[in-house]
Amino acid sequence: MKESKLLEMQNKIASMSSVMQQLINEVMNLRELSVGTYETVKLLPGYDEAIEKLKEQQKQAKEKIEPEKKFETNVE
Repeated sequence: MKESKLLEMQNKIASMSSVMQQLINEVMNLRELSVGTYETVKLLPGYDEAIEKLKEQQKQAKEKIEPEKKFETNVE
């Protein structure tokens, strides 16, 4: 391979590494933000009741999607 082509590839790899590092840093920042927000929400009054209500709503939504299977009693 020509030296110019190798240098071009090396520069592209370096720029891609830089972009990946920026993405990793951004994901880490978003994780910290989400964990902090979650911890703050847990301290709000009524958090436990809200969680129980969400669990109940989820259960009802699941029951609507998957209706209860009934056995056939067709005995001859």
